[in-house]
Amino acid sequence: MTKKALYTLEYPVRCSPGILYEFLSSPAGLQEWFADKVDVREGIYSFSWNGSDEKAELMESEEDKFIRFHWIDSPKGEYFEFYIDRSEVTNQTILVIKDFADKKDIKDQSQLWEYQVKDLFHRLGN
Repeated sequence: MTKKALYTLEYPVRCSPGILYEFLSSPAGLQEWFADKVDVREGIYSFSWNGSDEKAELMESEEDKFIRFHWIDSPKGEYFEFYIDRSEVTNQTILVIKDFADKKDIKDQSQLWEYQVKDLFHRLGN
């Protein structure tokens, strides 16, 4: 099995870090754009898409800064993370997404994130 590569995507967002963090960390917020249904129990998030369920463990978070998840079925050391940054030049909020994929799949996975983030931006009024 090939080791997956970490890749990073960045998106400028027109909203406050606090509002964005709510959409990235709460079940209700994630359900708005990331998955059809989201539940959390004891640090384990259950995501549902079209009847398919995936579970992710909350690894680490800091309010209004970042949240990192580990898919239960993924190898140790792999994660996906939402990080909220601020441009020093424009003072604009930037959503940074870090995820792992096989090198040959990074383009497809990036397009999937692009689609998801467009939905997020629509919900945020961007």
